[in-house]
Amino acid sequence: MAQQSQDSAIYDAVELLKDNGFDGVAEAVTVLMNAAMVVERSEYLGARPYERSDDRRGYANGFKGKTVKTRLGELPLKVPQTRDCEFYPQSLEKGLRSERALLLSIAEMYVQGVSTRRVKRIVEELCGMDVSSTQVSRAAAELDELLTAWRERDLGRYRYVVLDAQYEKVRQGGQVLDAAVLIACGVDAEGRRDILGCSVSLSEAEVHWRAFLSSLKDRGLYGVELIASDAHEGLQAARRAVFPSVPWQRCQFHLQQNAGQYVPSVAMRSPLAADIRAIFNAPDQHEAERLLEMFVERYQKTAPKLANWAEEALPQGFTVFSLPPAHRRRLRTTNLVERLNEEIRRRTRVARLFPNEASCLRLVSAVLMEIAEDWQTAEKRYVTFSD
Repeated sequence: MAQQSQDSAIYDAVELLKDNGFDGVAEAVTVLMNAAMVVERSEYLGARPYERSDDRRGYANGFKGKTVKTRLGELPLKVPQTRDCEFYPQSLEKGLRSERALLLSIAEMYVQGVSTRRVKRIVEELCGMDVSSTQVSRAAAELDELLTAWRERDLGRYRYVVLDAQYEKVRQGGQVLDAAVLIACGVDAEGRRDILGCSVSLSEAEVHWRAFLSSLKDRGLYGVELIASDAHEGLQAARRAVFPSVPWQRCQFHLQQNAGQYVPSVAMRSPLAADIRAIFNAPDQHEAERLLEMFVERYQKTAPKLANWAEEALPQGFTVFSLPPAHRRRLRTTNLVERLNEEIRRRTRVARLFPNEASCLRLVSAVLMEIAEDWQTAEKRYVTFSD
């Protein structure tokens, strides 16, 4: 009887194709899919329909309708049910996995900044189906689960950590506000770059930074030998609270930018920049301190505010002199994160304004997770450790 049913399904499918050509492909697939699921149920139960068998695992229990969206359009399937046992057709499960993969692709299109209208048109052209807001929400939820797992993954030993932040526009309570996007990068014990995590919040700067750094520590971050960042007050307060004994390197690029605020005339900017570069490019800390003394004496009369600022601020950029020479260039600025910020801005420029913090975090996380995977699988190491 089962063989007759299969033969009948094949015959019906052939007739549909013969009568309707390509227009009958969806109906033919529906017929064949329904027949395949019935055969699969019989094999699972160990007995064909109406067959007596001492080895059967359960009993057939009718069918349940299910509409599945495919590239052929919507297929109205009849999913075989069972009694006294659990059964679900593998053939349909494979189809559902494909559907989930499609939905994740749709979600990723949104992450890349493609507009809703264009996503719907692309899906209709490629797959012959429409995409509802519910499906997009479900796809986003699946993507969020993946991204959350990446952000909360266990960490380990990272010898160097680089911190930085940027701001994105987020709508909240009828207002457009700046949300802080915090990013932490690290160099692991093998000398490879990695992205330790990210966070998006409208909260106060120090509170946000402290919570973010504490979360890194809670996830197992240890062995940090140096932290590089700018001198943002909230960041510094949080860093001292969470990593009080770790040496800090102030970004030399930001220091050079800050120096421009104390220049009394535009004509002084070019020689000033050259003098500061000479200090930072010194072969060792002793020489850098000697050049700094000369710098302070040189500008004490013509730019006293600059001289006083430099005497206090520039030594905060000398911490890298304690590192091997090959590592100094990598860690003397926050360029490791700045390049990530540029890539994020390239993506967020399309969105312009996020409806909430969660949507901003989703995009940032997706971009960073992709980059982190490339970093971790790269053949070349960022730095080389001798020990």
